[in-house]
Amino acid sequence: MAHRSQVIVMTAKHPETSTSSTQLYDRDFYLWLQETAQLLRNGEFDRLDIENLVEEIESIGRSDKRSIESNLEIVLMHLLKYKYQPEQRSNSWRLTIFEHRGRLRKAFRESPSLRPYVTTEFEDCYRNARKKASIETGSTIATFPIDSPFTPEQALDEDYLPE
Repeated sequence: MAHRSQVIVMTAKHPETSTSSTQLYDRDFYLWLQETAQLLRNGEFDRLDIENLVEEIESIGRSDKRSIESNLEIVLMHLLKYKYQPEQRSNSWRLTIFEHRGRLRKAFRESPSLRPYVTTEFEDCYRNARKKASIETGSTIATFPIDSPFTPEQALDEDYLPE
């Protein structure tokens, strides 16, 4: 019952909630999320904005995949810098590698089905990491090998550093 009173309070504060769910989605996304969650909790499935709900669920999956790619690229870029610029090695680089591997581990713990995505996207992530390493270090792209000197397993291994 407490939840229902929250919806009434929100409706009193936000007259736009009386509009259709689709219109609310376009006007106030956060309020649409709250209303959709409440409708789901109440079992009021016939009132759901199904089209936008499906779009948002699919968007979450795409966002999770982009996060995997981004974190993997950062790990690979720093592994490249670590391997090919040994004189520049720093605790900051090691911390960055550790941090982004940790983000990947957490993502895989929460969604184990994303783990194989690393293998399918590894080459693309490596290509991007190679370009980024070249830009960040000011080294020519030829400094870094075309094919990854690291395996996906090494990239994810929290203890691996190319010495």
